[in-house]
Amino acid sequence: MTSHIETLVQQLDGKANESYDARAELIWIGADAIPTVINGLPSLGGFGQLTAIEVFEEVGDPRCGPALIGLLDSDNPTVREWAAMALASLEIDGATEPLRRACRACLERATPPDWSEPVGIRWALTELGARTPVVPPLIAHLHPTAADDAPGWPSALFAEIINDLADHAQVILYSQFWHVDAGRTYGISDTGLDRELNWAAPWEHLVEESRTWSLLEASEAPTGDNIFVAPTWIDRTDLYPER
Repeated sequence: MTSHIETLVQQLDGKANESYDARAELIWIGADAIPTVINGLPSLGGFGQLTAIEVFEEVGDPRCGPALIGLLDSDNPTVREWAAMALASLEIDGATEPLRRACRACLERATPPDWSEPVGIRWALTELGARTPVVPPLIAHLHPTAADDAPGWPSALFAEIINDLADHAQVILYSQFWHVDAGRTYGISDTGLDRELNWAAPWEHLVEESRTWSLLEASEAPTGDNIFVAPTWIDRTDLYPER
């Protein structure tokens, strides 16, 4: 059985159909497959490691924790991102400090904070209770008024939300619009504005620059009773964390 599992692990790096079938069988085998998947990780390329992470998440065996922490040092940014998010979704003990190191590593590499890797790492820290986003009073008050299945706030209030965030020294990275209809949620394409912040600028400048871009986006954004907006924002401490 072990040799069969080893073969499946190597197939995770294969062509799409082969990898998908191997992934499905490893998930079906469950916890008995996890030690072999862990041992095979170093021999896998980026695609295989990403698929292995999916196996870890589906099986939900905490023994994969140290392996996921090790993947935070991968040369592949997507592997690092997925490993971070898996650590949070699996609630792995001892993951907080490695995730903080991974967050600092993003800053040292000058990875823009709106790229997917730092976004994923911040999400993971938040899920594990190691990061508390700043939620200004207006936004905190408005959130319960949104529909239960809506991922955000009514888009008609977008400009107010933008100003509330900026007035509390938050930098808006981007915003996603959603259409909620008959219990289903659909993503809406953004306004197409090519915003680019100068991350070397002082924080106060970033706040006002993001306010300007976001208000321009709000002026072109879709509105309606079933349209919601979910902005993603960061605090100064996300860019300049305390050590």
